[in-house]
Amino acid sequence: MLGIDVSKATLATTLLDEHDGQPRWTLVVPNTPAGVARLLAQTPPTSAWVLEPTGRYSGVVARQAQAAGRRVLMAPSRRAKAFLSAVRPRAKADRLDSGGLAQYARAVALRPYPLKAPAMEDLDQLLAARKGLSQSRSRLRQQRASLPAAAEALDGAIADLSARLAALDRRIRSQRQVVLPVATVLETVPGIGPVTAAAVASCLQSKAFAHPDHFVAYLGLDVRVRDSGTRRGRRALSKQGDAELRRLLFLCAQANLRRRDPDNPFQAQYARERAKGLRSTAALNAVARKLARTCWSLHRYRTTYDPTRVNHQPPTPRSDPSLDSQP
Repeated sequence: MLGIDVSKATLATTLLDEHDGQPRWTLVVPNTPAGVARLLAQTPPTSAWVLEPTGRYSGVVARQAQAAGRRVLMAPSRRAKAFLSAVRPRAKADRLDSGGLAQYARAVALRPYPLKAPAMEDLDQLLAARKGLSQSRSRLRQQRASLPAAAEALDGAIADLSARLAALDRRIRSQRQVVLPVATVLETVPGIGPVTAAAVASCLQSKAFAHPDHFVAYLGLDVRVRDSGTRRGRRALSKQGDAELRRLLFLCAQANLRRRDPDNPFQAQYARERAKGLRSTAALNAVARKLARTCWSLHRYRTTYDPTRVNHQPPTPRSDPSLDSQP
């Protein structure tokens, strides 16, 4: 088992013996095609490679290893981090982490590392670029409100970013129709627009969540519970997952409140949550969760949007001890 700790510049690796699990060697190579080729030449063909998903830095390694016929496994970041903290609570280094990842793969049956098609990767890069431009525009708008003397200069920058965002949105719309046909179906859900549909469809396509609860947890829209004995702790969102997708779905929940549709199930849910005594933000988060579950269902079953089935609950997933349930 070859554990790989991936960084931008280097790959810290540790090879464990397949029989006794003891380290045979540790090696640090550049995170380049030549560095990966060196690992391919030095590791046995039967050894599986395990690495965490770190975006394009790990994707390049996984793609080259899979092309060479190696079995590549993905270690979910949060669970791998917990494992590493448990086995080595007093030390952390790249080489130690690589050995810990290999030990984790020996202890837990991991899933194969998922690789995106080149067109899907291009779409994800466009979405990431849009996120950066949108955040920059928001910061400039906040500065304009507090810096009236610089309003003229900031207005020009804001207008330029808005134009670039509009052009980027057109590229996302045109590309997602080819790469992600299901995104067109997601746009039929009230409140969801082209950009959110593309981002959600890309995530669902690459992660392959087995149950909507997994998708909700990935987004950080699940409720964190802190109870002990007779004490009931405060309920709040875990906010552990994809912050950008969580923001987009929250905005989609807000958009539903502006729609004039008496049969809109999301408006009805918002009204029910408010009637329970929830604040507006908490009620919108509940609607965002429902939107996420609806998108998962449309993607999983390749169906069309039906407002009468929005509140239909899927069966509780059965735990499979042979596989790590976190995509």
